[in-house]
Amino acid sequence: MTGASLGPGPESGARSLVVGVGARRGVSGDAVFALIEAVLSGAGLDPADVVEVATVDAKGDEPGIVGAAARLGVPVRTHPAGALAAVRVPNPSAGVGAAVGTVSVAEAAALIEADELVVPKTRAPGGKAAGKGTAKGVATCAVARRLPAADGTFDVSGRKTSTSPVTAGSRPFTMAAMNPPTHPPTRDIESAGPDLWHHGDAEVRGENLTDLAVNVRTHTPPPWLRERIAASLTSLAAYPDGSSARAAVAGRHGLPVERVLLTAGAAEAFVLIARALPACRPVVVHPQFTEPEAALRAAGHEVGRVLLRAEDGFRLDPAAVPEEADLVMVGNPTNPTSVLHPAALLEKLARPGRTLVVDEAFMDVVPGELEALCDRTDIPGLVVLRSLTKTWGLAGLRIGYVLAEPETVARLADAQPLWPVSTPALAAAEACMEPRALVEAAQAADRITVDRAHLLAGLAEFSEVEVVEAARGPFVLVRLERAADVRERLRLLGFAARRGDTFPGLGPQWLRLAVRDRATTNRFLQALDQAVQALPARSGR
Repeated sequence: MTGASLGPGPESGARSLVVGVGARRGVSGDAVFALIEAVLSGAGLDPADVVEVATVDAKGDEPGIVGAAARLGVPVRTHPAGALAAVRVPNPSAGVGAAVGTVSVAEAAALIEADELVVPKTRAPGGKAAGKGTAKGVATCAVARRLPAADGTFDVSGRKTSTSPVTAGSRPFTMAAMNPPTHPPTRDIESAGPDLWHHGDAEVRGENLTDLAVNVRTHTPPPWLRERIAASLTSLAAYPDGSSARAAVAGRHGLPVERVLLTAGAAEAFVLIARALPACRPVVVHPQFTEPEAALRAAGHEVGRVLLRAEDGFRLDPAAVPEEADLVMVGNPTNPTSVLHPAALLEKLARPGRTLVVDEAFMDVVPGELEALCDRTDIPGLVVLRSLTKTWGLAGLRIGYVLAEPETVARLADAQPLWPVSTPALAAAEACMEPRALVEAAQAADRITVDRAHLLAGLAEFSEVEVVEAARGPFVLVRLERAADVRERLRLLGFAARRGDTFPGLGPQWLRLAVRDRATTNRFLQALDQAVQALPARSGR
């Protein structure tokens, strides 16, 4: 790319370039600076016009990025991965998305507060740009330009001084440019947010850690279920037939089969709802599992948020949901708060013309499934989601289902591809509806209740730890100062905990802990004590 191909830039002296950088841990400042220098030179751009180096929060203290910015004489500006994930980029990478939470750190960080991408993502080659002793691909760089405000001015940092709203089309690589948005949310709904794409499995992937970050029941699937799945492999030559599994789900809940839709886990159901059901003002009740909102945003919706408050125990107030919301999503029991909302309160959210989606992925962990709405047919617009991945250890198989009015099921089914659920997953679904499976699930729920009480009793011994009361899920939510430091210390001691700052409505002082057996919990409590005691005293105390 040459300077002539970039089009007219701002007047000389107006610093307007944002350099987005992604880098692996340990990359040197020389390597990052050499990459930036090569990219700018190759595009005919002046390093003096760079206003900042931008990256994701997790890389903000990376010495290589900080060092390169210092050599350029500009600050490092960081952005949450969730904010970067909402920026449309021309060169996404699924691997980067899984590892960091946004599909292109360099391009998204460059574009998030700029107007046009002038140099797409460039990787450090071998040799000089990669830095002596570094491997190919240790850093990426992209460059975007901020266009002048209406009056042609920038402030001293290079940011626009205009306070007028951004006009449609002024940022060509944004999610809003990809899909037409729904009506904006009302002002009393929170809509900015953290990293919606971060999942608990990122805390343990590739690490030999005791897993308290993922809520899948340990020692699953049980042998009898593995045998049923294995037996289905003899019929893989035939296309999947979900009729038996669908009938089994309907029979388990006492519903007509027309009210059941089998899906590749609850995650597919969220995507189907976002794409197939009409909604002008969708609202998600937070804190909760972030996948529903992520699916809505990916489908082009502007999503409103109702944030439940810690001081209220994260309990639902139906009056907090605006009357004009025509699609409402809520979890019960809610991940990550572990709060079980009364069915009577959830019913108050239903009304004609509104779709009420209740995610009951963890309801089978509640003894007796109290407060469940899965078998209700009298609530208008009700859509209940269930997952078999948590209790039965089938996250890798992907199986769940939707319970809703036949018209809604038909609309969602029309949005599915052919044969969306595999034969082994169908076999698992049918097996998990059988009486012995239901008995085992009930016994597991009773065990988790006892094990959760043991964990809560142990946490109560820590004056530094505040626990969200009345936990009813297979996890608990805790708040403590310097939780990020504690989490990192726990990792060194062999335990992975789920960070809370990626859930809207929480922050860096929150952690989610999966309930495990008493022996594992005892080891964790000892590690937690060491982690808390090892924290250095704050300066100025």
